[in-house]
Formats: sequence, C-alpha cells, structure tokens
Amino acid sequence: MKLSFSTEDEQFREEIAGWLKDNLTGEFEKLKFRGGPGDEHMFPEERKAWEQKLAQGGWTCVGWPKEYGGRGCSIEQQVIFFEEYARAGAPGRMGHIGEGLTGPTLIAFGSEEHKKKYLPGIVKGTEFWCQGYSEPGAGSDLANVKTKARFDEAKNKWIINGQKVWTSLAHESEYVFVVARTDPDSVAHKGLGFFLMKMDQPGIEVRPIEQITGTSEFNEVFFDDAECDADDIVGKPGEGWAVAMGLLGFERGVSTLGQQMLFQNELDEVVRVAKENGAAQDPVIRQRIADAHIGLKIMRYNSMRMLSGGEDGSLQKEALIYKLFWASWHRDLGELAMDVLGPEAEVLESGPYNLSRLQSMYLFVRSDTIYGGTNQIQRNIIAERGLGMPKEPKVVIKAE
Repeated sequence: MKLSFSTEDEQFREEIAGWLKDNLTGEFEKLKFRGGPGDEHMFPEERKAWEQKLAQGGWTCVGWPKEYGGRGCSIEQQVIFFEEYARAGAPGRMGHIGEGLTGPTLIAFGSEEHKKKYLPGIVKGTEFWCQGYSEPGAGSDLANVKTKARFDEAKNKWIINGQKVWTSLAHESEYVFVVARTDPDSVAHKGLGFFLMKMDQPGIEVRPIEQITGTSEFNEVFFDDAECDADDIVGKPGEGWAVAMGLLGFERGVSTLGQQMLFQNELDEVVRVAKENGAAQDPVIRQRIADAHIGLKIMRYNSMRMLSGGEDGSLQKEALIYKLFWASWHRDLGELAMDVLGPEAEVLESGPYNLSRLQSMYLFVRSDTIYGGTNQIQRNIIAERGLGMPKEPKVVIKAE
C-alpha cells in the first residue's frame, strides 16, 4: 500500500502538531517521552489526566467512526496522528488497550449494547482496559488457555475461574477482556469465549510482578468465581477464538507507525549520545547505527503494506513478519545503545534504580522477543500460515 498525503492531510498534520505543542506544557511537560515500554509505571494519574485532555481536544479514538465518538479519520490521517504524537514526545497512552484493541473489536464484533455501554468511557479517557490473554501455560500458545467460564442460570451470569499473567497495567484498569474456555471438554481454539469484565469486584485479585528494574507494570490476575454479566460475552460461546484473532489484527494496525516513531526517537537519542561521547568515531558503531536506520525504514514500508487489510482486523500475510522483525530490531537497538553508552552504563547503585531512557530501554527490549508470541512462535506462524508449510510435529510422550 502506497501512502501519500494530500493537502488536506498536511493541514491535519499541522493541526495535531500545533495542538500537541500548545498542550504538552505546564502540568503535562514532565510527561514528555515518559510512559512507554519499560516505563509504563511512571506518572499513571498524570497520564490519565492527559487522556482526558486529549478527549477534550477530540484526539482520542481518531480512527473510530464518528457515530461511535471518533473522528472517522482516513488511514493516512491516522498515520499522521500517531507519527506526530510520537514526534512531540507525548506520553505513553494509558488508553491504548481500550482505544486500539477493545474499541475496534467491539465495533467489529460486539452488540449494540456493548458499544453503548463501553465505547463512551474509552472516548472520554475515563475508563481504562487491560488484556486477559496470556496464562502461565498459554503465553505464545493462546489456544492453550485453561481459564474456565461456566454459566450460572440462577445468577444469570458467567462465572470465571483461572489465572492470567503479564497483564500490563491491570492495577490501573477498570475493565479487562478475558479469553476463557466455555466448554470444559474442548481443546485448542475451540470452545472459547471472549468476555468483558469489571476489575473492581470480589473474585479478582491483582498481584504485581516486580521486574529487574525494581518496578512493576505487569501483573498476575487471579479469577476466583469472578462474575461477568450474561450479555457481556462478545459473540456466542465457542466463538472466542475468532474474536481474539480479530483483535490481534487491530493490534497490528496504524498505531504501528506511531511505535516506529518512538523507535526513531530512541535511535535519535543513540545518535546524539554517540556524537557527544565520541562513540560515533568508531566505524563499527557507525555501521550499526546505519543498519538500525535501514531496518527502521524497512519496518515502515512493510507497515504500509499491512495497512491494506480489512476493517474487520483481518491480516495480510505481510503482517505475519512484523512482530518478529520489530522485536529483533528493537533488541539489537538496546544492545547498540549500551555499547554507545560505554561500560560505565553497566554499573549502577543498588535499587531502586535511577535509569536513563536508554538503560531502561535496554533492560526492557529482551521481553519484546517474548511477549505477544516469542520469536520462535512467530517463525512457526510465518512458515505455517504465510508459506503453507506443514505444521510442526507434536511430540507425544507415552508412559511405559
């Protein structure tokens, strides 16, 4: 897909860039370049206030149809929004899961009641969501979920039991969408449901996971007879896999261009430090910086191809390579950053640590190759779904 920008699009760019310049000041000045991956624990309340500021300016959910509170922006304008947002150093979005995943999924698959009940709070920046996918035994293999959902006729509610893990900002969220097994005898991707649940209720416990940085943005979430309203299942019981896959399509949408602008900011910081401390004089470092620049351009062009997918979240085959490519690229950028910073950057006082942007990025990027499907799983997906190769044989060990 070749993206070009019209005069109207460039006017839109000036509008959003100007708004960010005028509003990312005062109480929000300290949020610049904060709250991204590895830094999501920072300034949560201030970033929630920023979400409401965005909403007041009409800058939340810009790609949603106008009938659901969005701006109905074209693909080109959505790309511009995410690029300018990242270029301005605006903070990591507390509303990302709701705006980028929950909302588009409900617009595509949800009932009218779902849309009326949940979309307004996302648009206003007052209600935040987290994602209940991964489990201890079902991280990259989502179809292996063990969390169960049974329907209680007397209560007219779904009762959820199980555990989710690596749930970003669960402790800051009002709602969670959960993939759970509605048929206890089902296996793999069959017999699943997609549930919309309130976090603040008996039966849901959130436990923080402390990372190597001494901070906690991920959580374990335990469901012990937690309740979900009968109408808050998206689709029918057994259709959860189709909804979950549609959601993953939206995850690889236009926000990927904003992600790349964040990567560009990090690369710019690496270049700045290299020039400042003399590391840029090393020809090997210069070549690695050039390779990083080339990789980022390749990432952008492939994203443009990805954006030719359907509005229902369906993925083009080009999308299959994206996660593997950016995760590996970002991991390598972290290693480059530490080599540019020099050996003194590897020594810190005891925690809690006061990390620079590049140090924090380095410690986080290894997880890029794990969450959302490990690099190994991504290669299997490319081989099987993209290239049509035989599925990886499953080894069954029988007891003697």
